[in-house]
Order: sequence, then structure tokens, then C-alpha cells
Amino acid sequence: MHQSPSRRRFVQATAAVATARFPILGANERVQIGIVGLGGRGANHVDYYAELDPMARITALCDVNQAARERATAQVRKLKGYAPKEYSDMRAMYESKEVDAVSIATPNHWHTLAAIWACQAGKDVYVEKPASHNIFESHKLVEAARKYKRMVQVGSQSRSIAHKVRAIQLLNEGVIGQIYHARALCFRRRFSIGHTPEEPVPPGLDWSAFLGPAQMRPYSKNRFAYNWHWFWDTGNGDIGNQGVHEMDIALWGLGRGGWPLTVQSTGGKFIWQDDQETPNTQQALFNFGDCQITFEVRNLPTPPEGLAPLRGPNYVGNIFFGHAGYMVLDQAGFAVYKSSAPNLSGEAARGAGAGRAERYEKAMEEKADGAPTVPHMRNFLDAVRSRDHTKLTAESEIGARAASFCHLANIAYRVGRTLRVDQSSGRFLGDSEANSLLTRDYRAPYIVPAQV
Repeated sequence: MHQSPSRRRFVQATAAVATARFPILGANERVQIGIVGLGGRGANHVDYYAELDPMARITALCDVNQAARERATAQVRKLKGYAPKEYSDMRAMYESKEVDAVSIATPNHWHTLAAIWACQAGKDVYVEKPASHNIFESHKLVEAARKYKRMVQVGSQSRSIAHKVRAIQLLNEGVIGQIYHARALCFRRRFSIGHTPEEPVPPGLDWSAFLGPAQMRPYSKNRFAYNWHWFWDTGNGDIGNQGVHEMDIALWGLGRGGWPLTVQSTGGKFIWQDDQETPNTQQALFNFGDCQITFEVRNLPTPPEGLAPLRGPNYVGNIFFGHAGYMVLDQAGFAVYKSSAPNLSGEAARGAGAGRAERYEKAMEEKADGAPTVPHMRNFLDAVRSRDHTKLTAESEIGARAASFCHLANIAYRVGRTLRVDQSSGRFLGDSEANSLLTRDYRAPYIVPAQV
């Protein structure tokens, strides 16, 4: 296949990376940041890194959409008084010696490939959640981070939020006893996206580059901007959008490694008649044998769950159940409720009437304090300078695992049956259709390689 001069230079540069030694930044040196993907979340990245100056300086901006690049440049100029260099191709930006690390806020289907290319070019990576678009990509992201000794932080900022760290510590210490159930809730009120026709690509937008690893499709407004979340080619539905945060917390609090024995998922797209492919209502169950995770997504009107407070149309959070009580954990804080019943079971409990006498009383509570994302990015910048990936609070392996569990749920939903998971490989036992969804049919040259 013919390669452009830019692509040839990038391939030559990445080929040399395996044997190159990259300079280590001093403790007080400013990290030069290039931001890839300048839509809504990318604009947030500009704000956050501007706030983190002098730890970081935004030196480069990249997007396939000229209008997005111009908006971001104006944003940096307003905040910091200078204009970073603009790029339409991330590979060209990765070649720059004026970029030490990249911050990726593209659509989901670009996260892993953009991160792998950055690792190969010797750049450290902050990549938004979910870490991957499919389970194959989860494996490749971790492999690339390890092979090229890069700092790769996934945007699972709960791992850097003080009250959530404290809550998980308490769970690990047995505050509610042995945990048998982690329940994740993603109730985000959304509305129908309607239908949008195929139309010419807007001036200044490289539509082929936007689709990247996905197969070529005609442009329509619903497949662009935010609504790409609701198409399987580019997004992962709300379980992989907002829900991956709660999935990560469920796995974190449950404290279990490895794969579930089985996974099942049901739901559908109810009420709405529109272009969206992903469900607006979804339930998933991950069975580990002696404990479980359940996950519920709902984009339609929803009441509060258990002791989770009603704060409006949206509620996202987690409830952990143990033999001695339960914990409610969300963005506002956490509360622990302890059982007043004696620690009895079986005949002893029935004889004592434990169930009739049992009460649940609030044992402790902690409110949230501080912004969620800036500390997470500060942790990334600290790791870039220290060269110690174990200091990252949401290192690639953590983010990849949370994303993979969202993908497990979506695969079970799409095939419509309970799936048994091989504990050594993570593949599905006796189900070729489900296994085919572990990866995707990549479009050249945007291919996540088997050998990173």
C-alpha cells in the first residue's frame, strides 16, 4: 500500500523507539502536552491543563475538524496568551519534539489506536475512558504501555477522588463485612436523537479520518459530534460512556481479579424511534461464583434506588452489599449502613428472630470535596516526571479492565444469551458469534496491530 511521506516518517520514527532512550524530565520541568480530539471533552482538557500550569504547557492541538482546532486555539490564547501549533493528523503531532505527552479525548473507537501510536512514538499518554472500543484493544493498550515503558493514565478519575479512595479502603478493611454484591447504577436521563439524513461532509472535516478504524459510512449529523456514542461502530452505549466509571468502582470495591464465570445482559431501546443502535435500558449480571456485580443503565425517567437520594433526573453511583451492612457511594460522598442484628446464621438466626429485630443504622458518612479531574491529571503529570507507572491511580491495566467488563455486557446483550467465560483467556466457551465481537473489522490503515 502506498504511504504518504508523513506516514513513512511516522513509521520510521516508531520503528526506532524500541531501542531509543527517552530523556527523563526533571522534577520541576514543565511537561509539554499535545491534546488530540477537541470536541466537548477535549475543550475540558484544555481548561484542566491550563489550570495545571506551570506543571504542564499545551504546545500542540490536533483534531480532524478545522473548526474544532480553531476553537481550541482561541481557548488556549484566551486562557494562557499564546497559540499552540495545530495538527490535523495525530501522527504528525507525535513526531514533534515539542510534545512530551499526549492527552486523548477522541471518540471511543480511536482511544486505543491513538494511544498505541503515541506509545510507539515515545509519548506518555492520558487517554479518556473507556480505554478501549473492544476487548482485543484492552489487551493491546496494556501491551503497548509495557513494551514502550510509557506512562498511560486512563480517565477513570474516581481513582483520584479522595472520598472514593477512602470508601474503597473501608470496604477492603471489612466495614460491611464480606461483600457478596456490587451494584452499579447509571441512570442518565437522555432523549431521542431522532433521524438525520445522509449529507455532504461539512467543509474542514476529514470524515475518513474521523471514522478511522471504523468502516466507511456516509456522513450524517447523528454519527458526528456527541451522538457517535450511540452507534456500535464508534461508541459503546451508556454502559461504556458514563457507566464505565461505575463499572470501575464496582470492580475496585469488590476486590476481585480475573474474569466472571458467566455474563448476561438484557434490555433494549424502548420508546424512542430514531437512529440510535445502542440500548437506552440495559441490565447486566456478572457471576463470580461466590459474589456478583449487577449493572443497570437507564436513559428514561427513573426513581431513586434504595437509599440513593433523588437529586433530579440523573443518578450514577454504586451500592455495595456485605453480610454486616451496605455502602452507598456516589459523586456526592458515601454512607455506610450497619446491621444491628447479631452475627448469626441458619437455625441460630431463626431462633433469635434476627430478621425481625434487624435495623440498618448509618454508621459513617463522608461528603465529596474538590474537583474530580484536575487531581487525576496532576497524578499523570507526576508519573510522567517520576517514570514510575505504579504511581498512576488509573494505570492502563485498571482502565482496560473496567472497559472490558462493559464490553462483556454489550456482547452478551448483542447475542442475547448468557455467556460462559474461559478463566484463562477471557474468551467465550463454545460461542463463535460472541468471540467474533471481542475485536472488530479494522479499516486500513487504521488498524490496531496484533503485535504492538
